[in-house]
Amino acid sequence: MIGSRLARHRAPRMSIHDQVITFIRNPEPGRFDALGVAVFRHQYDHVPAYRKYCAARGCKPSEVGVLAEVPPVSTVGFKYSELMSDEFSQEAGGLVFTTSGTTQSSELRGRHFVARPDVYRESAVRHLRAMLFPDVERISIVALHPAADAMAESSLAQMISWAVEEFGAPASACFATRARIDVPAAVDSLRAFAARGEPVCVLGTTAAFAALFDHLGDGAMAIRLTPGSRMMDTGGAKGQLAPLVQEDVMALAGARLGIEPYCVINEYGMTELCSQLYDSTALNSPGANGAASRTKIAPPWMRPFALDPVTLTALPDGNIGVLAFFDLANVSSVSAVMTEDFGIIERGGVRVLGRAASGDSRGCALGIGEFAAVSTRPRVASTRARMRAAR
Repeated sequence: MIGSRLARHRAPRMSIHDQVITFIRNPEPGRFDALGVAVFRHQYDHVPAYRKYCAARGCKPSEVGVLAEVPPVSTVGFKYSELMSDEFSQEAGGLVFTTSGTTQSSELRGRHFVARPDVYRESAVRHLRAMLFPDVERISIVALHPAADAMAESSLAQMISWAVEEFGAPASACFATRARIDVPAAVDSLRAFAARGEPVCVLGTTAAFAALFDHLGDGAMAIRLTPGSRMMDTGGAKGQLAPLVQEDVMALAGARLGIEPYCVINEYGMTELCSQLYDSTALNSPGANGAASRTKIAPPWMRPFALDPVTLTALPDGNIGVLAFFDLANVSSVSAVMTEDFGIIERGGVRVLGRAASGDSRGCALGIGEFAAVSTRPRVASTRARMRAAR
């Protein structure tokens, strides 16, 4: 009798989404694999397009015991099918993020359906705290990319909005709209922060920083921001005739804004993932050396892989392969995502080497073809995989 009363009052089982949030707030490395397999099985049950894809590859959830056996979906797969959980509802607060694409209209754009934005926010904010804001509670933020109210379909815009809400001091401001960046106004704001001796964080794409550096010129208009100022470069060179590489951004940030190289943090992220990776530097990783030794650091709830480009099997650390990630924060879509980039895994860090060739008919390209064959979205004539990884 007593036992039956206790059973009736037993706490309800935690949902898989709440299990992921709990892990993000208190990561336990020993639980990652078991939780990851549970997330995969949940996605198999609740994401019809992914279930169809797994079935076409002969994958049965009951036979998957380790994460390396979970079928990854290429980022291109998000263009060909709606990888949407049956739990998704915009009325219940679900968000849809769209990839930028590389042409005006000749190519499908990928879409990421996020049923639980609170999981995405938890992931974004906690890793931002660790990698960009480990030494400050609040700092004035100057954003050179639209915020979510101006570009709701952009996952980067949403992340910038959350960054300002969580870490921005009252004087924080955004100087970009969907149509343009107001570089002169941003420069005036930065000069005002420098005059007050107030450190600032500048957020934007590489293309936005190129416009800022061009406006400042070679010396006479340079700004010396207060020590402690920092920059988050999200990548993305669209619109540049001669795109800046990471070393250029660091050098110009020092010469024209006075930001120390270790405070210039490059982010690696994409619309299809709810978690991001950031450079390890002396700002966030005690003992980190110079720029040449930088690696991208994933949060504890994301695991990077380098895959053999032909067999798509995971390679040992130190080998060049196609980068893939298992992101627990993607719990409401697909967690196993294969990128279009080559890279190396080194002691948990990631070195991104460059974009994979899109014309190879084997390996990663075959994975794209397999997904397209079972997709539920109409195909387009071009199947080139040229989507920007950094949104």
